[in-house]
Amino acid sequence: MDAVSRRLLKELREIDREAKAHPEIVELAPESDDDLLQWKAILAGLADTPYEGGQFELSIQVPSNYPIHPPSIKFVTTICHPNIHFKTGEICLDILKTAWSPAWTLKSTLLAISLLLTNPEPSSPLNCDAANLLRCNDQLGYESLIRMYTRLYATKH
Repeated sequence: MDAVSRRLLKELREIDREAKAHPEIVELAPESDDDLLQWKAILAGLADTPYEGGQFELSIQVPSNYPIHPPSIKFVTTICHPNIHFKTGEICLDILKTAWSPAWTLKSTLLAISLLLTNPEPSSPLNCDAANLLRCNDQLGYESLIRMYTRLYATKH
């Protein structure tokens, strides 16, 4: 077994052990038993946020030189957020690019993404419409837009 597989199996054991500690992470696991490099995650929209009630699927591609290089993570579920591309699901977050460190795990990276949902950075937008609402201090319009897209794409009807 190579070092990447050992690291990912260790992370998976930790995820299973601490499952209840992070209610925002509904699921985080490899997509299949025979491929540790392709993972699926589901983040829950937290209570008292415009994402409340939503469940957002993310696709995680782990590189063969992990944890030296960051995983590639994108939203599969359509989500409205200033730092997430509406069509591709790409996430603008420094730890997924230049600020990555091998100390990060898949779980801690997902927690950072969950934190980003409620703490957007409108100065580096991938979704200009959502960012412009924040830049104009239209919190009500911003939250209404997010709630609408969360209902449309991330809740079971």
